Formats: sequence, structure tokens, C-alpha cells
Amino acid sequence: MASDLDSVLDAVGPRLRALRVQRNLTLGEVSAASGVSVSTLSRLESGRRRPNLELLLPIAQLYGVPLDDLVGAPPTGDPRIHLRPIEHHGMTAIPLTRRPGGVQAFKMVIAGDGRGTEPELQVHEGYEWMYILNGSLRLVLADNDFVLGPGEAAEFDTRTPHWFASADGKPVEMISLFGQQGERMHVRARPKRS
Repeated sequence: MASDLDSVLDAVGPRLRALRVQRNLTLGEVSAASGVSVSTLSRLESGRRRPNLELLLPIAQLYGVPLDDLVGAPPTGDPRIHLRPIEHHGMTAIPLTRRPGGVQAFKMVIAGDGRGTEPELQVHEGYEWMYILNGSLRLVLADNDFVLGPGEAAEFDTRTPHWFASADGKPVEMISLFGQQGERMHVRARPKRS
């Protein structure tokens, strides 16, 4: 029993780090928003500090994830997936993957209020692949300006200055896959028929 508890607690640090990196936050930003000191956050992520409820609750609230996701609690027998949307700057992201680290999948809905907005390009570590389900998305990558419609996809290194919003003032629905730097999507081509 003790070894099971140790393995669960040992996995918390990597989950915390993966969530922070996925959200492009620094330790200082997480500290300011959660009230947990930078040194404590660093020790939690590295496994040098044992997690407790007093530390994990404000972090779970900040990341918008259930406490169960932080500690990797075993399933309770309820087969339903309880997706919790994350809202940020006029976008709603619904996580479709439940494991920390690796490629993360989201269904995103972008409000239709970005038309006419001057792009504010951003850069961060990672690699993104997006597929448009509905609507028109304006995607600015460095000096290139694209409009993507339903059924179109784009992929790019997020160290390239980028910005995206609705192209026509109407909502956009898309699937987004985001991975760490150097981690790309693997697309298998249909085999040739002889």
C-alpha cells in the first residue's frame, strides 16, 4: 500500500509541470495567481516536496482541473468523461486528453469578436496542429496572413510569431493538437495499392 501511495505522489510533480508548460505559465505567474511560493512550486514539480491539499487545491483551481487529475486518482467506475472548459481571451478550450504531458488535444471555440482586431503576435515553446470544423479562422504566422475554412488544417512551430481569431466576426470551431517542442503529429499515409 505504501509503495502505491509513493508512486501516486511521485507522479504529481510531472503532472504539475506539464500543466504549467501547457498553459505557457512561468513559476512566478503560477505563484502570483495561486499564492504558493515559487520555491515550493519548483520543489513540487521536481518531486522534492510532498504535495498536500493545502498546496494542490489552489493550483487545481488555477489550472481549472479536478484535483483527481493532479494526483492521478484511480477511476471510480463512472464511465462518463467530465470535460471542463477553459476560457481565455475570448476562446473556450475543451480538453479532449486527460493525461499530462505529451500531445494535448482540445476542441476550441473562438468568439466572433476578433475581426478588425490588430494581431498581437506571440511566441512560446511548442508545436501546434489545428483543424477547422466550422467558421473562418484568420491565422497570422510571422509575415504571412491566412484564412482557413472548414476542412482545412495548419501546423506550425509556436516559436514562429503567431496569432489567430475569427476571420469574419462569426464563431470558429476547431480541433487543436499541441505538443512540446520537437514533438510533432505523426500522420500515417494510406498505403499504395498494388
